[in-house]
Amino acid sequence: MKHPSAYAARTEAGESPAQDGEVLDDKSRLLERVLLEIRLRDGLPLDLVDPARAQDVVRRELGELEQDRLVLTRRGRLLADAVVRDLVD
Repeated sequence: MKHPSAYAARTEAGESPAQDGEVLDDKSRLLERVLLEIRLRDGLPLDLVDPARAQDVVRRELGELEQDRLVLTRRGRLLADAVVRDLVD
């Protein structure tokens, strides 16, 4: 809900404040997860992406492998959207 009073009224009535929802397919769900987790300090679990693509990100110095995770470098964080496209596309 966009208006705070409408949000509060629905919440007080025991209703969901959500106005709309979205159902994601598996591919969209993966993309959303990669978009979010690649930006975390702990990085992205490698089992979510193709290992060859992750290695390419490392080769271009946009990420580093830390145990079983891909963690973006400083340069990689600046180019995070492009890295995600390379990992998931």
